[in-house]
Amino acid sequence: MSDLAGIDIVAAERRIRSHVLRTPLVAWPRGRLWLKCENQQMTGSFKLRGALNKVLGLSPDELRLGLVAASAGNHGIGVALAAKVAGAKATVVVPQHVVSSKRRALERLGADVRLADGDFAVAEAEAMALAEESGAVWISPYNDPQVIAGQGTLGLELGAQWPVGREETVEVYVPVSGGGLLSGVGLGLRAAGVRARLFDVQPENVPYFERYFRGQDPSTVVESPTLADGLAGAVESRSITWEIVRRVADDVLLVSEAEIADAIVDVYDATGMLIEPAAAVSVAAGRRSRAPTRLALLSGGNASPDLLERIRGAGESASPA
Repeated sequence: MSDLAGIDIVAAERRIRSHVLRTPLVAWPRGRLWLKCENQQMTGSFKLRGALNKVLGLSPDELRLGLVAASAGNHGIGVALAAKVAGAKATVVVPQHVVSSKRRALERLGADVRLADGDFAVAEAEAMALAEESGAVWISPYNDPQVIAGQGTLGLELGAQWPVGREETVEVYVPVSGGGLLSGVGLGLRAAGVRARLFDVQPENVPYFERYFRGQDPSTVVESPTLADGLAGAVESRSITWEIVRRVADDVLLVSEAEIADAIVDVYDATGMLIEPAAAVSVAAGRRSRAPTRLALLSGGNASPDLLERIRGAGESASPA
């Protein structure tokens, strides 16, 4: 799949296959919805795929310069593990209110963790400036063909796992922040020959791609706090993902904070899996549909240990799928 912005998903699959898990595709216990469980990936998130493909494709000279990333947690953890595999040093700049468990995971993997004086936008600006000043390699979480190709291996993997006939169309729901996951999965599903309707899912409180998809200016978005903090933050104005998402997505769906919380509780009660709020947006959107074949991509499971208790304490309850 090398005809779009240098995104070669087949080559990415060969490069990273020995370093990632083939994660389960499971049927929702009550039926009607499949779950692709990237929350069970080695680092607890799909982000490892893109980070590995980018880092393992660097030259020895580039690796000696070191790696720099900005992350609310999962991308940084992926970069830190990829750096360890490649024998490189990784510096990860995190937002001021990063989840403590994710910061500890970064430190355990040997990353140099630096706390930004602000939110993710501040962390990203500081990290990009650090990379430019030091000469280290900047590892974008989404605006990079190699990162997108790595995420696209999920689409190829789904094609190999898919138990439903190829003539049937599946609705696929994908959490979106910078658009790297949806871009890669969309291209990967096409390469695998899976007939899919692809839905970009975002919280109502951070509707950047929804604005763009509707022909509006995403820079006019005023964010509100969201439980799905891993999906928060503006997208680079020149990111290659804007146009790729427009090409591969069939629609953009927004979900409420209540729907996100409800999906977290329902997935836990039905499967025993505690998923991140960012992953729960795909379930929240998928549960609305009555299409016969639906799939929600569970992008990560690195949730705060007290997440379920906080949601239930706030009075959210699960509803049927």
